[in-house]
Amino acid sequence: MTDFFEPGISAVSGGECETMGQDINVMALVKGEERYIFLYNEEHKAETLRLLGRYASNPELSFSWYDAAVLSQKIRQESQHKARERQQNTPANRCSLSLMTERF
Repeated sequence: MTDFFEPGISAVSGGECETMGQDINVMALVKGEERYIFLYNEEHKAETLRLLGRYASNPELSFSWYDAAVLSQKIRQESQHKARERQQNTPANRCSLSLMTERF
């Protein structure tokens, strides 16, 4: 799966680890020297999506509306993927983290 980022941006996304019976999702964006790392569980997914919007609207951050859109799409896709896994009773890896980089 490939995400399209602006030139010079790489991202780590879609990771999760199970901690004491609770899945913790990791979504991160590396933008130049800045690092944006989001840890959330399904229970707090909506709060994380709102936080992406707040970061994008903050003129003091380089976090853009494009960044918020891409990461929110990844969060929603991960949530749908987990729902399908639960329906199929397919156990997910306890910890997984993928590095996705797109350079132009």
